[in-house]
Amino acid sequence: MGQRDCRCGTTVRKRGLLEHGADPNAAYDEGDSWAGAMQACLYGATGGTLYAAGTAGERFAVRNSGVLAVVEGVGDHGCEYMTGGVVVVLGETGVNFGAGMTGGFAFVLDEHNAFVDRYNHELIDIHRIATENMEPQRNYLLALIEDYVAETGSVWGQAILDDFRYYASRTWLVKPKAAELESLLETLREAA
Repeated sequence: MGQRDCRCGTTVRKRGLLEHGADPNAAYDEGDSWAGAMQACLYGATGGTLYAAGTAGERFAVRNSGVLAVVEGVGDHGCEYMTGGVVVVLGETGVNFGAGMTGGFAFVLDEHNAFVDRYNHELIDIHRIATENMEPQRNYLLALIEDYVAETGSVWGQAILDDFRYYASRTWLVKPKAAELESLLETLREAA
């Protein structure tokens, strides 16, 4: 650990890629938690892309208004007060996920059916993406994970791709209650 500072990416404002993959020369194993090193990562970020082959800490993507991020888990208060962008969590979340979320959306892989008790029910809805009417969102997620694996070499990401139908059946789309499900991807395309 120790190769990522707290609050990484908090000043991201331009389109660009901030990538973190496993360093073959580092003294850690692929999949180690980066939670201690990625506290408040992307706080208030307005654009760009973050791919992290590992887990993020608490308050990940708080006040995110335009970043695309893919991580393998987050701590408490992930996506709090998010107003835009897309966050993909390929693993567990802490509590209070999405509190105050008014824009953007997230995908959360929920292998152990625990997410229902971890997200903030006040302003957001969750929808399984394995249903027929969610095919556009499912295809969008598949493309994001393919790009993420190509950029980071994530072993976990590749395992998800290898059995995508199974993992998609355990993934939630998280959106603000006020947002129309059908318009999420169109809004994202218009913002690009």
